[in-house]
Amino acid sequence: MNPAIVIPSYWAEDSARVQTPGAYDHSTDLHSPKPELDMCLASLEQVRDICRIIVLVVCPLSVTDAARERVERLAAAHPSLTITIVTNREASRIRERVGEIAPKVPGEPVSLRGYGAIRNMGLAVANILAHDSVIFLDDDELVLGPDFMQRALYALGRETRQGLPILAKSGYFYNREGSPLADPGKADITHRWWTKRIEFNRWMRRALSGTRISRSNYVCGGCMALHARAFTRVAFDPWITRGEDLDYLFNMRMYGLDVWFDNEWVVRHLPPPSNHRAPRFMQNVYRWYYERAKLRYAARQHDLVPVTPASLMPYPGPWFSDELDERVRKTAFARMLLTDEHDGYLHIWRHGRAQAEQYANENKSKYIRFQSFWPSIMNGLWNDTDLVQMLEECTCPQT
Repeated sequence: MNPAIVIPSYWAEDSARVQTPGAYDHSTDLHSPKPELDMCLASLEQVRDICRIIVLVVCPLSVTDAARERVERLAAAHPSLTITIVTNREASRIRERVGEIAPKVPGEPVSLRGYGAIRNMGLAVANILAHDSVIFLDDDELVLGPDFMQRALYALGRETRQGLPILAKSGYFYNREGSPLADPGKADITHRWWTKRIEFNRWMRRALSGTRISRSNYVCGGCMALHARAFTRVAFDPWITRGEDLDYLFNMRMYGLDVWFDNEWVVRHLPPPSNHRAPRFMQNVYRWYYERAKLRYAARQHDLVPVTPASLMPYPGPWFSDELDERVRKTAFARMLLTDEHDGYLHIWRHGRAQAEQYANENKSKYIRFQSFWPSIMNGLWNDTDLVQMLEECTCPQT
């Protein structure tokens, strides 16, 4: 196989920008003395048979040059790695080419803006460079041993004993305490209706104790491997506000494929702290309302496989079932009263559900339409001569 590792890396202009709640979970300060990406790349230096690494530099347009310079310096500090750096400038060229291949495609589904579109950009870059498999890794993760590539590619492209293709698989992560399970967290009323820990941990314990490869109800986007037979057929959803990795599992099932779980492939996740909960909660409200509407819409399409909450129990089925409305209402009300983000949760309690439902209804059919273009987009980008040259010029050391 000819794999590539894709690492989305989020950057902001200064520490003030980093502390401002925005579209992404966290961004690295351009002046940070110890950026997460540096530690991630350092952990990859130990890996046997390491492949090309594609770093997607997500940042405001105004700091594109500064972000490129910073990431280039980080890449130069790890000369044993072949790193291709993609910034807004290269992404714009690729986005233009996508528009030429599929002029009627809605929105900007391949770009460096929005979780799903960023993942699609990673797939597009790997495809342009003729890689037949993609390994996603997050920049706040560390690989744990020299056999990372061997574990990542184990069984990928093969079949189960039942003859089912293994074209997408997920590993999992250890948290700071070294546990693969969700943090029990606080037991107070502000978390009572908005926690996945019980159902997730029930599923995870079962998956960890079973056979190495099993059918998954879970995806760790920072420890995920896709074969070209999956990623050239099924795209990530650009309209989901977060959780695009788990959503990819739903998309695969809609198109008759599966994501598999590998209980011997693991990384360590070391995310920076986050102090702003209300904006992330609102993103999740949008996410689950949209997910529910999209899957219900897709279930009515005769050529797609229905994906129902019942088929995804104990996790994550409850999160896009009819329970969702009550979960949102009760959580927003409790947090409005009992946290210091009163105004944020008050807005969500009063208006958030209606806004999320409107967004879901307006966008629920767009992914299905986009999917009709995706195979031709990937076919048109494959080994595109001009784009290959552009990307090779952005590779350190240049190949």
